[in-house]
Amino acid sequence: MSRHYYAILLVVAAIVFAPAVNAGEVNEVRYLSSADDSQQPAMFYNPNASDAVPLVVALHTWSGDYKQDNHKDIQQWCIDHGWAYIHPNFRGPNVRPQATGSELVVKDIVSAVDYAKQAANIDPNAIYLVGTSGGGYTSLVMAGRHPEIWAGVSAWVPISDLTAWYQQCKQTNRNYYKNIAASCGGVPGSSPEVDEEYRKRSPLTYLANAKDVKLHLHAGIRDGHDGSVPISHSLLAFNEVAAAEDRLSADEIAYFDKEIEVPESLNQSLSDPSYGSKQPLFRRTSGNATVTIFDGRHELIPTAAIAWIESVHESRRGTAK
Repeated sequence: MSRHYYAILLVVAAIVFAPAVNAGEVNEVRYLSSADDSQQPAMFYNPNASDAVPLVVALHTWSGDYKQDNHKDIQQWCIDHGWAYIHPNFRGPNVRPQATGSELVVKDIVSAVDYAKQAANIDPNAIYLVGTSGGGYTSLVMAGRHPEIWAGVSAWVPISDLTAWYQQCKQTNRNYYKNIAASCGGVPGSSPEVDEEYRKRSPLTYLANAKDVKLHLHAGIRDGHDGSVPISHSLLAFNEVAAAEDRLSADEIAYFDKEIEVPESLNQSLSDPSYGSKQPLFRRTSGNATVTIFDGRHELIPTAAIAWIESVHESRRGTAK
């Protein structure tokens, strides 16, 4: 049986056996992934609009899957405003080689976007990506691997370097280091092949490709202390897409991480109502990229994520007029 014929059978089977999709509701769906012709699950909202609508792609956390509800406020906002929404599985928790920034993951997410575009009337110029923690990590992978898809990427408390995070988790005895080693085939430095897995699964390897993508990185000032991901990951990711004169120095980044406060030379007076009681303490923009350090820990602030996506969308609409 040819691969092409087999793929056709999978599509037919998906149509016949897929769960019923109810108009105007969030539904569990299955879609064909180009990675390996497998059926992959997702939660999907189709507003069934006659006019083209924006799409928000939300990515689950490190240990989560497509049924996780940590982006429920963003999902509800999409429903209330008539936007499409998809929450794919992309091989589930990041505890094995098939997950954790793999080629399967990348193609699963691209295929989820393709599915949404086929199932709903999606504006191809208004596709937004949001993720938190492990989802923030994968959002950065996707920003660098497929920058052409995204009108905006909102990455919250992300990991940007798996080698560094392995060492940080090992030092603080957070079990995530075991997940990383299981995904990459061993500990960093154990072989060239293992080190290559760490490199090709890390966002820093690809982020330079994302300089034309509207990108907002967010980290809570206490993360890495009251939380699992040091904010250096967000600051180093920003440096990859920032102009040379806008990058933070190694000393400034180390100060943020160690002292849990903004260096005196970088103090700012900021106010952003979308962050509520967890106001921004530091913000810098360079080109299309912004990094915000807010008064919080390892968390998502849904109102701020929504406000930013909405502002990018309005800006794009204004430019198109």
